Amino acid sequence: MTDFLYSIDLAIFYFFNHTISNAAFTKFFSIITNVNNWYITYAVLLGILFFNEGKRGKLAVLLVILLVVVTDQFGHRMLKEYFQRPRPCNALSDAITPLGCNGTWSFPSNHALNNFAVAMYFVRLYPNLKYLLFITAGLIALSRVYLGLHYPSDILGGALIGIGIGYVFGLIHMTVQKYTGK
Repeated sequence: MTDFLYSIDLAIFYFFNHTISNAAFTKFFSIITNVNNWYITYAVLLGILFFNEGKRGKLAVLLVILLVVVTDQFGHRMLKEYFQRPRPCNALSDAITPLGCNGTWSFPSNHALNNFAVAMYFVRLYPNLKYLLFITAGLIALSRVYLGLHYPSDILGGALIGIGIGYVFGLIHMTVQKYTGK
């Protein structure tokens, strides 16, 4: 059964990493996968929340920063160290890696974990943004497979764990808001 699941993982990996590989997708996915390209967007959106959404927005900014720290460290320090799954760019000699092969372990994808956690958290607060948030998180996560840095199962695992943690943080936000009147 494990071999069957791995063969599905590889087939999906090769579809994104080889079959649809082209210069336009490589440029697009190389840009959106780089967290440095998102800092201005994050700063603007968090600033809008902080300054325009009152106490609710200030609480949202505080909790989303804590959320990213928790998910990032949980994924990197605990889960990756526990599972120690080699990245496809290290395990597969024919993986296409336009950005090179960087990072340590593969499971789970911290890009998927962090982005889906943030998406779920904000969907709990602003449900009308669900499509934008989940499509953005999905494209960022998919970029990791396209660029040869993660298997699809790394993305799925990171996304599911992130959604769970984001949901809990959404509940925390609502509980704090309820009891503090913020």
